[in-house]
Amino acid sequence: MPAYVINDMEITDPATFEDYKKLSPATVARHGGRFLVRGGAIEPVEGEWTPTRLVILEFPSVEQAHAWIESTEYAPARRLRQLSANSNIIVVEGFAGV
Repeated sequence: MPAYVINDMEITDPATFEDYKKLSPATVARHGGRFLVRGGAIEPVEGEWTPTRLVILEFPSVEQAHAWIESTEYAPARRLRQLSANSNIIVVEGFAGV
């Protein structure tokens, strides 16, 4: 069953964040993931949630999503993200469908 990593972030250091953007895609791909949303335009339509930058990744499973987040390959990029942005990240299980 697919899983999604959703990151609602505010970039605080754009220069360092550019380095993060260069490192992270290869680590996502190595763990079977792919970007669905990567900082595109956001248009709130209901409620009070107003993220400034939203990233959504899809992985084949919750286990693979966690394996990526906790991997040694992603660790250097993760540290750059933590230094350059404030993030709220969740992993959510996808819908199997009928």
